[in-house]
Amino acid sequence: MQYRTVPKNGDKLSVLGFGTMRLPLKGQNIDEERAIKQIRYAIDNGVNYVDSAPPYHNGESEKLLGKALLGGYRKKVKIATKLTPFLLNKAEDMDKMLNMQLKKLQTDHIDYYLLHGLEEEFWKKLQGFGALEFLEKAKADGKIINMGFSFHGSLKTFKEIILANDWAMCQILYNFLDEKLQAGTVGLKYAASKNLAVMVMEPLRGGTLAGKLPDEVKQFYDNAKIQRSPAEWGLRWVWNHPEVTVALSGMNDENHVAENIKIAETALPGSMKADEIAIIKNVAKSYRRLMKVPCTGCQYCMPCPSGVNIPANFRIYNDYYMFGEEQKSRAMYAMMLMGGLSGKRSDASLCKECKKCMDRCPQHIAIPEQLKSVLNDLGGPKTEAMLAMRKSGHPQNPAKPA
Repeated sequence: MQYRTVPKNGDKLSVLGFGTMRLPLKGQNIDEERAIKQIRYAIDNGVNYVDSAPPYHNGESEKLLGKALLGGYRKKVKIATKLTPFLLNKAEDMDKMLNMQLKKLQTDHIDYYLLHGLEEEFWKKLQGFGALEFLEKAKADGKIINMGFSFHGSLKTFKEIILANDWAMCQILYNFLDEKLQAGTVGLKYAASKNLAVMVMEPLRGGTLAGKLPDEVKQFYDNAKIQRSPAEWGLRWVWNHPEVTVALSGMNDENHVAENIKIAETALPGSMKADEIAIIKNVAKSYRRLMKVPCTGCQYCMPCPSGVNIPANFRIYNDYYMFGEEQKSRAMYAMMLMGGLSGKRSDASLCKECKKCMDRCPQHIAIPEQLKSVLNDLGGPKTEAMLAMRKSGHPQNPAKPA
């Protein structure tokens, strides 16, 4: 495993961190046995940074992580978790949240405690609650060791937050598609210039950059002198930046865990050659042209009060344009109209435009407007005809799609 140093405290952290936002599932719940085995396998193979937050898996992620770190594993890792603004109603809730997190994680301290998902509105809210003073007191009490923040706002706000406190680290969204989104490359270099460790989330954009490839993207990789998996290309690009301390991977498959650990051993900063970087630039151009909605599938927008499975709608919509598989995409959308495996409709036509999802979306997607586009392109007569053919053998009797 490769390790990089946190400038302000000397911690040597594994360049691969284990993110617990997308743990393996059994039905609708975390598959505890698999998740614990995956986390422990990663730690046994050198990973020493694990990341969670209260909203992950509807509050169950921290609890699962606490179980995984029993049996001596806690002393082998640095735990990072977060103070989530949209779950706080008053200043007193901050202390309640931290104490609950310590209980769930079965620990007496959190190594890296982050103000969660900051942008201008949440930053002002937490300032109003006295969050910086709260962090200082929690640090003095030994409940937290290092202060940090995760970020989803503008570059201007990012710089303001960095200058507002003596942070040990920050966490930003960063991958080869999002060099100019939110903090971006400029923010990455700025944070490093202020001696902050930088943890990267979504290095593979929620798996989008590592899954099935559009044909024109696949051609760039196939024609490369050196053959790598899409995941390796994406992770190597992130780790090629010396300013990156840790890249968090939301691993939920045993093979992915093993592959990412292997990649982390040799993905040194500055190791990518000019022709390899050129390949990534061409891949990024293709993705930007094909992708309609910049959704990473993070689930912050969920649950939708109207029952829309927002990430699933956007995934199907993006696949429709990226892979040109109209029949498959319409079939998937028709399944959501029928209730799919859950028995409840979750298609775009259910949206009531309450905009609650937009308050939580880290990518600031105009979700109701984009859902209208999903409905316009994937609804209509062709999908209705497909639905009519499928309904006869389905136990539900869903309403006719809008």
